[in-house]
Amino acid sequence: MITTASPPTRDYLSYSAVRTFQSCPLKYRFRYIDGLPEECVSSALVFGSAIHAAVEFYFSQQLAGEDQPDLDTLLDVHQQSWQDRSEQDVRFGKKETPDSLHDLADRMLRKFLESDLTQPEGRIIGVEEELRGELSPELPDLLGRIDLLLETDDAVIVQDFKTSRSAWTEHQAEDQSEQLLLYADLVRKLIPGKQLRLQFAVITKAKAPKVQLLEAAFDEHRLDRTKRVFESVWSAIQSGHFYPAPSPMQCPGCGYRSQCAAWQGDSDKKGASYGDIP
Repeated sequence: MITTASPPTRDYLSYSAVRTFQSCPLKYRFRYIDGLPEECVSSALVFGSAIHAAVEFYFSQQLAGEDQPDLDTLLDVHQQSWQDRSEQDVRFGKKETPDSLHDLADRMLRKFLESDLTQPEGRIIGVEEELRGELSPELPDLLGRIDLLLETDDAVIVQDFKTSRSAWTEHQAEDQSEQLLLYADLVRKLIPGKQLRLQFAVITKAKAPKVQLLEAAFDEHRLDRTKRVFESVWSAIQSGHFYPAPSPMQCPGCGYRSQCAAWQGDSDKKGASYGDIP
């Protein structure tokens, strides 16, 4: 049984934590309860985070009224973000190298600067805006970060940045909108009386990158269903039952492979008390 002297405690839920439990309850335990560091991280995750950091910097400068950062500046931000993760073992995909990913970042950020994304609709009122609030009396607070928050005369726009191997369809945007629905629910409590719009800004990881801006509907029925799903997941977490969920898609890149292989089940049923920790 894997234990830690001081397991992390949190009095909130995050969307990523819920999704982690849904994909693999044991991974949730390793990360959010035992507080174990991952042995490795995929290059796709590090690369996506670095692109995100560069785009975030661009809009932060715009919000502050500064000059538009040029490509070299954004590439420096990207590189710094990458170096910040250098202590971890980064697992590269086939034919990937640091140089090839740097070239890809150059193409993607160049395309971003040429796109309409750099002149968003409405007024920027938040970049990486942290929000926390109640979704349901049955749940801890939800804590989330909104990539870009915009305001027009009649609407508030909640925008999320994504990198993708291929272009998204409108159907994909709708399928992926649960997180934005929850965030928008928090936003309307702070800025009531305005229409809520959900957007995905997608930059493809390709030889010739493509930039997309896709809208998803703010659907009250789907929002309510998502809250019910969160309540069910939270109930499962509270029960303290954590087990591996083998997947040919998820396991190869998981940073907890050795811990998972060593796990022999919970011989000490007191482990159920872990469910008291979000």
